[in-house]
This record gives sequence, structure tokens and C-alpha cells, in this order.
Amino acid sequence: MASILITGANKGLGRETARRLLADGHDVWAAARDPERSRQAAAELGARALVLDVTDDASVDAAMETVAEATGGVLDVLINNAGVPGGTIAARDLTAAHVLAVYDVNVLGAVRMIHAFLPLLERSAAPVVVNVTSGLGSLTIAADPQSPLSALIIPAYRSSKAALNMLTVQYAKAFPSIRINSANPGLTATDFSDSHGKPVERGADIIVRMATIGPDGPTGSFVDEDGVVPW
Repeated sequence: MASILITGANKGLGRETARRLLADGHDVWAAARDPERSRQAAAELGARALVLDVTDDASVDAAMETVAEATGGVLDVLINNAGVPGGTIAARDLTAAHVLAVYDVNVLGAVRMIHAFLPLLERSAAPVVVNVTSGLGSLTIAADPQSPLSALIIPAYRSSKAALNMLTVQYAKAFPSIRINSANPGLTATDFSDSHGKPVERGADIIVRMATIGPDGPTGSFVDEDGVVPW
């Protein structure tokens, strides 16, 4: 049984990932920034509730202390799932403030989580970090005129996921004892996508798979349900 923390676990992919991992017998912390949503989701799932706002250093540090006290200072798996789409703001109207709001969750949120929980992960016998990303963060796909995804102009969101992918590579090299990967669930029917895409059960497959790899599993990779995604 692994001790697992999932950010943004009160709905969508985070909630489904928590449900699946709990069904497999793992000890799951269902983190959400809203206390009532965290409590309700945890109660319905049978998970541990954890109030955590990835944009707030103090909130992240307090959550780390809560987990450390309950687990004896060990966390086996961190799933950085919390994310925001940032809206469909035209490139002409995009400001630094718009980009910062997206990066604060999608990029800096992962940095805050890894920084705070690294000591707990390093005490695990087989630590894993899963950064939930998107195929829209692939520079190869974005630059490929043959890809239908290349026509989507969403600068803040797409660049945030590209940045998250680079963080995956950098952290994987910096901490070779931890399996650190980017998992792309693809377009999934959740509130995040206005209910467009594949069923959430299928979207969560790759997140669950990468969360449960062993110490000999891949690290520094960018994958989806079909295999390796081009950077």
C-alpha cells in the first residue's frame, strides 16, 4: 500500500484517479483548496481530506506538515493534477497578468508541491511524481501543420504545459532516485473541458498507470495511453 497525494482531487480526473487508487488499496490524500469540497470528496471516496491551495506557499507547507505527521514523514506518490485552462483569451488581448494566473497553478503549483514534499518523497522506498500535463504542451505537435491541435491558439495554457514538461525533465535529472513523469490524459469529459472528450475513467488510466510504476519504471518521460508523446 502506497501513501498517495493528489491535488485537485475533488472532481474530474483527480477524483477518478483517487477512486481508482483507493479501490486498489492505497492510502490516498484527496487535496482541494476548498475545505468543504475536500471534506465532501474524501468522505464520499473514503480518502483522507486535505485542504491545499497550490498557489499559496503557507497552505502547501501546512499540508505537508499534516501529511508528515500522519504518515511518519513519508509520501510515496505525488500527483500534481490541479490545473486551470485560463480561458480563451485572444493572443492580441493576452496580458502578463493572464499568463501569470495560469502559470501560478499549472507550473508554480507543481514547483511548490515538489519543493515542500521532496523530503517526504525521499524517505519512500519507491517515490513517484506524476505531473498531469496535456498534448497541447508538446512543441512538436504545436509546430506540426498536419496536426489538428496545431491550429489551437491558447498561449497561456499551452505554454504552461510545455513548461511543466520541462520541469519534469529537469526534476527527473536532478533526483534520479524518484520516478518523475508527465502523464497526458488527453481530452477528457470533465468540467475543465466543458464535458468534451473521452470518459473520465479512460482519461485517468494513464495517471493511475504512471502513479503505480515501480522503482525500475521510466522517469523523465512524456506519455499518454498510446505511449510516448513527442516533446
